[in-house]
Amino acid sequence: MTEEILEPDLPILDPHHHLWDLRALIPAFPEPRHPFIEAIAGAAYYNFDALHADVTSGHNIIGTVFMECGAFYRADAAPEMKPIGEVEFVNGVAAQSASGLYGDLRACAAIIGHADMTLGDGAAPVLEALVAAGSGRFKGIRHSAAWDANPDVLGAPFHAPEGLLTSDAFQAGFARLGPMGLTFDAWVVEPQLVDLIALARKFPNQNIILDHCGTPLNIASYKGTLPQNFDRWRKAIHRLGECPNVTVKLGGLAMAFCGMPEEGPAKGIGSETLAAMWRPYIETCIEAFGPDRAMFESNYPVDRWGASYPVLWNAFKRITRSASAAEKHALYAGTAARTYDIEQLLT
Repeated sequence: MTEEILEPDLPILDPHHHLWDLRALIPAFPEPRHPFIEAIAGAAYYNFDALHADVTSGHNIIGTVFMECGAFYRADAAPEMKPIGEVEFVNGVAAQSASGLYGDLRACAAIIGHADMTLGDGAAPVLEALVAAGSGRFKGIRHSAAWDANPDVLGAPFHAPEGLLTSDAFQAGFARLGPMGLTFDAWVVEPQLVDLIALARKFPNQNIILDHCGTPLNIASYKGTLPQNFDRWRKAIHRLGECPNVTVKLGGLAMAFCGMPEEGPAKGIGSETLAAMWRPYIETCIEAFGPDRAMFESNYPVDRWGASYPVLWNAFKRITRSASAAEKHALYAGTAARTYDIEQLLT
């Protein structure tokens, strides 16, 4: 779907996207495929060229933050050190973008990698190696904790153990992040928000970023339950908002997991329809956290299930049409720049 770009001059720092090469992996999944696999199959090779085409498709994207996704791990390293390869790869992409040969965009200006927090104190050398590999761009880690008792909800790619965030082993590694000045991105699904609240309260000085509005579910056994679970989600979001160390990413709702829309991938639904679906969740998050602790994200290419890159940002802009200039600056660029320590992009 082609739409006129709304507010084309508004500076945007996209704080959540991936880069990967899944061409060998995608055919390995049996039919019928999980909707997540269907969503990314068309972007199984999402490199800098593909990202550049999306972020230069009309909106004023000035920079981006890379989010770990298990890509380009070192083949011959010890298991705990394999994720260093992902940061090495992305740092090269960032250098490519920073050369200026591709315009003013600064892709992957910040890099979020992965380290296994259940290593406890053993996570320290991994974190040190990630910092070294990032050449100043590495800012933190994500250790995904998304879990559900029904394996059909998240599908084969995701295998986090139940109760990961509250386990002693995880928290021993998690405690190493703060002294190194590193952030933690949290991906959980809506029923798990209680675990993240407990973690945030136990580590009040650790900078935590909640991904994807807490991932409300509208898939598999949760399909059709968004209305009945909305109040539970809303209460949890407000409790998280009371934790000053937590920031929220506004997006991810176009994922197949969230089912907003239910049909995908890329069915061409317009931004007005998407904005109407997403508004209750986006506005609740902004109300709970405030613009200075909330940031819009693309979550590309995963969110291509429900929206093209231009339409996705148009939907966000429709939701914030009545926001002040200062609020828009925070939501679209300022909060992300401060959270990931890349405020130089705004000068």
